Amino acid sequence: MEKQSYKARAKINLALDVCRRLENGYHEVKMVMQTVDLYDELEFKKRTDPDIILSVNSRDYLGDLENNLVFQAAKLMRQQYGIRQGVEIRLKKNIPVAAGMAGGSTDAAVTMLAMNDLYELGLTKEELMQQAVQLGADIPFCILGGTALAEGIGERLTPLPAPPQASLLIVKPPIMVPTKWVYENLHANALERHPDIDGMVEALGQGDLKRMTQHMENVMETVTERAYPIITDIKKMMSGSGAMNALMSGSGPSIFGVFLEEETARAAAVYVDQTLRTKGIEAQVNVTGFYNTES
Repeated sequence: MEKQSYKARAKINLALDVCRRLENGYHEVKMVMQTVDLYDELEFKKRTDPDIILSVNSRDYLGDLENNLVFQAAKLMRQQYGIRQGVEIRLKKNIPVAAGMAGGSTDAAVTMLAMNDLYELGLTKEELMQQAVQLGADIPFCILGGTALAEGIGERLTPLPAPPQASLLIVKPPIMVPTKWVYENLHANALERHPDIDGMVEALGQGDLKRMTQHMENVMETVTERAYPIITDIKKMMSGSGAMNALMSGSGPSIFGVFLEEETARAAAVYVDQTLRTKGIEAQVNVTGFYNTES
């Protein structure tokens, strides 16, 4: 049977605010999310039997199959739309795992899009996004892609103008930061300062890259950066190497820097990588850019 290939792109948060803790235990957020051109590669093939077969090039990622978001997304699509056949999925991980870049969520999003294509369900992105939120708050954005204001628990999305062209240096240090732990230690209702999300939205509307970078802020840094000083060190290295600004994505630990020129970003990548290696730290380092769904 014919195979179909897809790219599942990562996201970063250009700005992230946690407004308050809700009574149901979730948190109300307001953030600007952005797709970047760093992606996992997925290949899908129909099966004649009802099995869902998932193979991954990273054992660290696969874990418990029943709790894997790709497996859950395929299972949801089969159950929700009466698909009797199964699917074979091959996943090549390029996005750092547990990095605050929605690697698992974007793989699940592409799985839903692929099942829609493979089985000719004819569902719109909006319909898939409505289903996706039950698996994870980031998945609807990963289906939408591009640039968006996310509100509620992250599922209420408003598309925004794409940022001006720039290069990104993304560095993921070799630490694991559980999102649940960050939220538990954030104490959102007691935060004294909140990012200017409206200012970020205005800067994007004006196509002003400098102003956009000035509004880059993430309240989760108040927890993660305090616990892991290496995040501060990497941000300083990026800023000292020509980044307009540097910020942690999501709950971390990935950090991204925005550069006007790709050459500067690549030189910074070499410097950061070599500096960390002299300290015995092997980080995942990528140079990429913003990804606009309309480009």
